[in-house]
Amino acid sequence: MEVSDVQSLFAYNEWANARIFSSAAELEKGELTSGRGSSFSSIRDTLSHIATSEWVWLRRWRGESPPGPPEWGSLTEAGGLRDELGGVERDRAEFFTALSGADLLRPFSYRNLKGEAFTQPLLDSLVHVVNHSTYHRGQIATMYRQASHAAPATDLIVFKREKG
Repeated sequence: MEVSDVQSLFAYNEWANARIFSSAAELEKGELTSGRGSSFSSIRDTLSHIATSEWVWLRRWRGESPPGPPEWGSLTEAGGLRDELGGVERDRAEFFTALSGADLLRPFSYRNLKGEAFTQPLLDSLVHVVNHSTYHRGQIATMYRQASHAAPATDLIVFKREKG
C-alpha cells in the first residue's frame, strides 16, 4: 500500500463522515440524544466517539498518547462536533504530507487510553481508523432506522461512483 492509497481511504472516510454528520445536524435534539441501545447510547454519543477517536489517533501518530478524549467531545450539537472533526481532518492531511511509503511500515508505538503499550506497523493503525469510523457509521445507520429516518449512503462504492 502506498501513501496515496491511505490518502484515498481517508478521503472516503472524510466524505462519509461529512454525510453522516450533516444529516445528523438536521435531526431534532431528542432524536439525536435518545438512547438507542448500541455501543454508544445515542447518535450524538456515537458521532462524538467517531470524532474524538480520530483526534486521539492523530495525536498518537504525532508521538503523543493522550489519556482521554478532548473536552470538545461533550459538545451536544452535531454541527459543533463536525467543526472539531474538520480541524482533525486538516491536521491529519498535514501529517500525511510528510509520510513516505517506508513510514507506513515502520514500527509505531503508543499507549491506549488504559495506558497499555502497543507497537505495530503505522499502516495498521491508519487502516484501523477508517474501519473504526465505518463500523460506527453503520451503527448510526441502524439508529436512524430506529428513529424512522433514512440514513445517508456512506458506502465506499457510492463514494467511488460519485468521485470517480
